[in-house]
Amino acid sequence: MNKKEIRIQYSGFILFAAKLMTVATGTIFTLLVARSLSQSEYGTWGILNIVVPYFTLLSTAVPFWTMRFVARDKEGATKTGLLANSSMAIIATFVYLALLPVIIPTFNLENYLMITTIAGAQIIEIYLIAVLEGCLQAQRPHFVGYGLLVGEISKASLAYVLIVRLQLSLLGVFLSIVVAFAIKAALYLKIVFNELRQKVVFSYIKEWLKGSAFNIYNIAGDRLAAAIFLMMSYYGREIAASYYQAAIPIANIITYSSFLAFALYPKLLAERNMDDATSSLKMVLMFAIPMTAGLLAVPSSFLIILSADYGVAAPLLMLLAVDALILTTSSIFASVIYGIERVDEKAEIPFRQVARSRLFIAFSLPYVHAAITLPTAYYVITNFANNQPLLIAEYAIAINTVAHFAMFVVMYFLVHQAVKLEIPWKSVLKYAFASVLMATILFVLHPTRALLTLTMTAVAGAAYLAVLLAIDGDARKLARDIIKEVKTIAKRIV
Repeated sequence: MNKKEIRIQYSGFILFAAKLMTVATGTIFTLLVARSLSQSEYGTWGILNIVVPYFTLLSTAVPFWTMRFVARDKEGATKTGLLANSSMAIIATFVYLALLPVIIPTFNLENYLMITTIAGAQIIEIYLIAVLEGCLQAQRPHFVGYGLLVGEISKASLAYVLIVRLQLSLLGVFLSIVVAFAIKAALYLKIVFNELRQKVVFSYIKEWLKGSAFNIYNIAGDRLAAAIFLMMSYYGREIAASYYQAAIPIANIITYSSFLAFALYPKLLAERNMDDATSSLKMVLMFAIPMTAGLLAVPSSFLIILSADYGVAAPLLMLLAVDALILTTSSIFASVIYGIERVDEKAEIPFRQVARSRLFIAFSLPYVHAAITLPTAYYVITNFANNQPLLIAEYAIAINTVAHFAMFVVMYFLVHQAVKLEIPWKSVLKYAFASVLMATILFVLHPTRALLTLTMTAVAGAAYLAVLLAIDGDARKLARDIIKEVKTIAKRIV
């Protein structure tokens, strides 16, 4: 597919549909895990999910530039990017294994030596998947949706066999994830196989490594900002981590709506059309706002699906839902900032120009975030939440959410200064109105059983769509476009 043939709406809905389908498989996986592990084991899973990302810091550094080169049809970019990221993956994995003697006693993981070792396999897979998804996003973004679906179905199926049938407990959890990641990576490799026949262009690696200094700077800032979760786990131990681990997958469903704009970034690299950005913002908020409203209305109902023990984490889920909405909206502004930048258009990355660009300002925001959150969280946790795991988690997430909102405001002004991006305020108000009606239905019914919660969520979602279709012309047009796309796909299949 040629880069100019990218269809934002088509690719976005393929990805969003895939993510919604994975809600079911993800729910099954989470239920299998939550109901098969003790709270201590569940917390251990949460701690490793916080620790391992520190060793995948560089996984998106090279793919950031690889994707931009592939989007501009630079010969050999895919194969070169895969070679570069694979090499970094091997180094990162060795560093992780070398530091296990420090990690294990720090987080009381002495009883999980085999599991912490197996968790290291994820590092290599994450590096591979990151570069392959970047290459696919550049020209064939809808294939990422297929990979997401295959990976999630594999993970849930493996979890049933390994956790339920074979009773492998926490070991089964990590084996399920590692094997599912391997299946996804294999699918992506098959899709880009023809590109792998091209020659490696080592001059690209030189430019990417030079440009990656900025990505590493940005990624290190992200990890520094994420240290608030290490602080939460250190002071709240596995109990605080378990509450967070229970709530975050549910809140993350809101961020799935950002996949509706997945093709916006490469599209802007090819052609600078702000109408695409406005349309993407509409599509994303059309789904993100009602999702947030639903979680705010009955947070305990969704947590009880996992286990009655996690119902007390309802305030935590509400905070994470608001945080997810902020991050989802910010992702559109980030796509605009990255997409309109032209400093690397000639397959060269001039260091000084990047340092003076808006890219560098965006890359610096995590440090501002960390400067706000880390000292504040340390003071609040040590003085007002000592030995109270749930309260520690709530304070950490609340502080993190406020900082994310501050960064969101900065991103908005960066975009506003660079281009004329129309914010669809009328549409947002319509989405909010329909969402309030939907949330009211959920709040009044307030289901307390898993099946009833899922059923009432579907009913409330249908009510939202009915109201929105009645009051919003854009929503009706979007519905017609979706039906048209479905019919086209159905004809191709037949």
